[in-house]
Amino acid sequence: MRADRLVAVLLLLQARGRVTAAEVADELEVSERTARRDLEALAMAGIPVYSQAGRGGGWSLLGGARTDLSGLNADEVRTLFLVAGPSAAATPQIKAALRKLVRALPEPFRAEAEAAAAAVVVDPARWDRSTAEPPRYLDVLQAAVVDGLQVRLRYAGRERPESERTVHPLGLVAKASVWYLVGGTDAGLRTFRLSRVRGVTVTEDPVDRPEDFDLAATWASIVETIDERREWVTATAWAQPEAVAWLRPTFGDRATFGEAGPDGRVRVEIRSWSAHSLANEVVGFGERLEVVEPAAVREELARLGEELTAAYG
Repeated sequence: MRADRLVAVLLLLQARGRVTAAEVADELEVSERTARRDLEALAMAGIPVYSQAGRGGGWSLLGGARTDLSGLNADEVRTLFLVAGPSAAATPQIKAALRKLVRALPEPFRAEAEAAAAAVVVDPARWDRSTAEPPRYLDVLQAAVVDGLQVRLRYAGRERPESERTVHPLGLVAKASVWYLVGGTDAGLRTFRLSRVRGVTVTEDPVDRPEDFDLAATWASIVETIDERREWVTATAWAQPEAVAWLRPTFGDRATFGEAGPDGRVRVEIRSWSAHSLANEVVGFGERLEVVEPAAVREELARLGEELTAAYG
């Protein structure tokens, strides 16, 4: 994974003082292009790494050669370990590299780094639910993104037969526990849900990556477009006060709360993708949530009520 390599590059800089992209590539067994991208990523992340052009140049940590990573200040060290140290998804290689990095740090920073690494536990599982396994092809696609290589993707779209296409992988996004690949195709920029990927073949062809491509901005635009295209169904309902505390985390920004009425119930508007899905989401609230409109949602709730009565009445 890339996080493993970034820590390894830091250790290499600490050990040698100055390195070239070619030396990093040879040491880590990656392409020179990937090594240069990793070095640039460290600099863009705020780590004091700088390059010097010309003969005898290369990449160095600010502060000079062999400084035991003294170019890192306390805040940067703490941030590094908070981000990578406690993650439940961190591989054993990442954790091992971080332990080595602790030993390479100046003495005043070690205690803070160790405290940061132990300060946070990330548990992605919800109560009474196990953590979802990572998608089968996550690692190979991540490597393709980092190495800048095209892939042939066998993909089964929703309600569509399996097909094969050539994709220029540009980035990976985890939305909650669902992973997506953002990539270029002959038809333009597309997103692929990794759970629907049936096979991946990495090619030797380089990715055509737009110069101004920004993964975070691109994903934000994709999410906004999807939300705009959805034909939302909005239900108006009255919620008992005790139900409001459960409605907020359940629906997030899909619920809007108004003022309380004379009987103390709170007016709420809830959005979902269809009358059927909305009814299924709110049926568990029972009499604590009364849907007033639209009629389609009320009809779905009545149907669910009849089914429950028939099964348990």
